[in-house]
Amino acid sequence: MSFKLFPHWVEKHNGIIAPDERLPVGQTALMGLQHAVSMFGATMLAPLLMGFDPNVAILMSGVGTLLFFLLTRGEVPSYLGSSFAFIAPVGAATGYKIASFMPNPNMPVALGGIIVCGLLYAAIGFLIKIIGHAWVEKIMPPVVTGSIVAVIGLNLASVAVMGAKGSNSNAWYMAMTVTCVAVMSVFTTGMLRRLLVLFGLLTSTLLYGILVNGLGWRGDDGSGVKPIDFSKVKEAVWVGLPHFSTPTFDVTAMLVIVPVAVILVAENLGHLRAVQAITGREMDSKIGVAFMADGLATMLSGAVGGTGVTTYAENIGVMAVTKIYSTLAFVFAGLFAILIGFSPKMGALIQTIPDPVMGGISIVVFGLIAVTGAKIWVDHDVDFSQNKNLTVAAVTLIIGAGNFGLSIGDLKLDGMGVATFAAVLLNALFKLAPKFDLFD
Repeated sequence: MSFKLFPHWVEKHNGIIAPDERLPVGQTALMGLQHAVSMFGATMLAPLLMGFDPNVAILMSGVGTLLFFLLTRGEVPSYLGSSFAFIAPVGAATGYKIASFMPNPNMPVALGGIIVCGLLYAAIGFLIKIIGHAWVEKIMPPVVTGSIVAVIGLNLASVAVMGAKGSNSNAWYMAMTVTCVAVMSVFTTGMLRRLLVLFGLLTSTLLYGILVNGLGWRGDDGSGVKPIDFSKVKEAVWVGLPHFSTPTFDVTAMLVIVPVAVILVAENLGHLRAVQAITGREMDSKIGVAFMADGLATMLSGAVGGTGVTTYAENIGVMAVTKIYSTLAFVFAGLFAILIGFSPKMGALIQTIPDPVMGGISIVVFGLIAVTGAKIWVDHDVDFSQNKNLTVAAVTLIIGAGNFGLSIGDLKLDGMGVATFAAVLLNALFKLAPKFDLFD
């Protein structure tokens, strides 16, 4: 397979498979399926938390991945899935109760904000392509990017435990879900461990069905829990269009959501660094075009009712474990996601996942995001004996976790936005100061 604008993928049957190499077609397709499965749990969870249609989000993640492949000329192995950075801002902009797992009635204004956010993100990528990426590294060193990524998880901590606060029965089933995922993460190997979120969700749903539907254990605290209802799955057709939505552009909503572009820059810069480390291929020259592709994919997704997208750490993890970095695998992954998106029956099946199970999965996923921020500090040897690094991280984490909001005229920033700008501004300020040791 060879195109003028694309690399020539050399067929290889064993060992490490580089980005410009490939396995035989059948094996490449299977790798693509594994990447599709790997992204599935998180990509469907994010829209459910925001009240979006998961089928549209999954469909547009596949479309976005193919667009990313085309614009990066098949040189950057990445999958674009639903971004969790949008969850808190979308909730603030629409007045939606995050994790209520009901349709978001104000989704159109959120979509408008997502589109403008993607436009800003693409513009940043274009600027990087024109003048280089060094300025981004100066504005967002690892102490900043790690803090921002950690805050994405911490800011959603209260959302993750919301169901447990409302019902003792929910709390027990959420704890069961967390335990299932934890056991899989420690006591399993191979595919089960790599896809622990997805298999943890499936196992927890099965146990929930046995206990609630089968044995009738619905709790005795007056609130109870709902049995799994498959009636909508039976009614849904196998193939059909998902529920597309039309955006509207509200200035207030846009001002809340647009700052997420800064978070995406920090997040994806870290992901490109990870891809560079595991593949051994230079990615600095691809930063600008990768940001542009991600921004355009976010705009396209928001235009039809999907979430904003981002490169996925889950798929980077799959590459790190398998040593198969072929970009062609992501073409198949995108195609599989598109097929899933056009299946209403699959969407109805997703909707049957019990709320307590989704709540337990949220605890794990948001916690993993927070820990990923700390991993960025460790991987880049951030020196916390320096007061400036301590202060940047400390202030950012508490502002984000406490959801400290600020308004500047019509511009309203939630804790996520304030924490992001605090990290960037404090780091810029401290660059003017000399280095001091912690115990000076």
